[in-house]
Amino acid sequence: MPQLWQGRASKAVDSRVNDFNSSIRFDARMIEQDIRGSMVHSAMLGRQGIISARDVEDIHKGLKGILADLHSGALEIDPAAEDVHTFVEQTLTARVGDAGKRLHTGRSRNDQVALDIRLWMRDESEALQAGIRELIEAICRQAEAGAGYVMPGYTHLQRAQPVTFGHQLMAYAWMLLRDLGRLQDATARMNAECPLGSGALAGTTYPIDRDYTARELGFDAPCANSIDGVSDRDFCIEFVSAVATCMMHLSRLSEEIILWCSWEFKFVELDDAFTTGSSIMPQKKNPDVTELIRGKTGRVYGDLNTLLVMMKGIPLAYDKDMQEDKEAVFDAADTLALCLRTLTPMLDTMRPLPENMRRAAAKGFINATDCADYLTKKGMPFRDAYKCTGTMVAACIAADKTLEELTLEEFKTYSPLFEEDVYHAIDLTTCCEGRTSYGGPAKASVLDQIAKVRAKLAEQ
Repeated sequence: MPQLWQGRASKAVDSRVNDFNSSIRFDARMIEQDIRGSMVHSAMLGRQGIISARDVEDIHKGLKGILADLHSGALEIDPAAEDVHTFVEQTLTARVGDAGKRLHTGRSRNDQVALDIRLWMRDESEALQAGIRELIEAICRQAEAGAGYVMPGYTHLQRAQPVTFGHQLMAYAWMLLRDLGRLQDATARMNAECPLGSGALAGTTYPIDRDYTARELGFDAPCANSIDGVSDRDFCIEFVSAVATCMMHLSRLSEEIILWCSWEFKFVELDDAFTTGSSIMPQKKNPDVTELIRGKTGRVYGDLNTLLVMMKGIPLAYDKDMQEDKEAVFDAADTLALCLRTLTPMLDTMRPLPENMRRAAAKGFINATDCADYLTKKGMPFRDAYKCTGTMVAACIAADKTLEELTLEEFKTYSPLFEEDVYHAIDLTTCCEGRTSYGGPAKASVLDQIAKVRAKLAEQ
């Protein structure tokens, strides 16, 4: 296909430059958005009397035919086309004649591509949000079932205090809820201004109606500055930043699952459908899904860095550097979508092993704080209670005992404040259920968190 800009050139462009310059191999995926924008643009041209009603009718009929033929397979995108915009316009012209040549009146590829990428990202954001909602619901289901499963909570990857499996999982539900909000915020700002009508950078002399095109395409208003309209890629950066943050949360959850399903922890068992084996070690059951999510997170970070570096030094308005935005945006969105589609059913089929969780909790002295709190409630200053309990823990470690295994006589050697009720106070279930502060690990609190998260999902 010939280039749309060949009018000034005195000779053909070197084929190597054409290949280097071409974007059809990746921007072809925006063809539906490109056609949607062209339908509205041409309708506006007709409304304003810039082109005839017959031209509008021919253009719309031609564009709908192209889309139908693409869906049916009767038409394939020409890989020799420079970009998706060229392919659509030249295919349209071949089908409807001169009316197709009038489609681009009052428009530049600069504002056209700025529109298309916005429309594509808006559609993709909705799909990603749906995937995040499904993952949150899968987490809530596992958390509901495990709201009473006592396990060690960790700091510095050291056993710290007792929590429940449900409480630990709900931390990720809240993270993902924030990710949902970030994508919604990014999409709202993306929808705030429509670049169509900005032209190459300085608008147009045609009497176009930018309010009409903005409204018909679902934007709040046309962008207020035509230079900003074609040179802005903040919305790409914000979108990929939200995706990268979500990937970071998926990576953290994946790391937990990798640890939990190892023999050293064995808190969960992954379904065979979501693990792989070894070519040489028959006993292996590898959590490849979660390991790949961990690895792909770095890939999305790279996409974000690509956009930031691409934009950091280019002058106004449009520069060809900005063609690099699409591959980074597409890759980030595709990667998150793939991870969500795989992680959600993996979590749904994951089997918790509560006996192993509780056994690890019992051996970790994670009720030491509760023992100190017991003494404090009996009247001992907290710092003294902290030191006393620390001494007891050191002695238990040396004797290969847990606090629960000490006799009452042994407790009393450390403080006469200890009574029979100490065993109830340091029982792991009591330790969890006693943490009734808002947002804590008590079963009622976990169930309340689940209800609140589900209510927020329903609101959105």
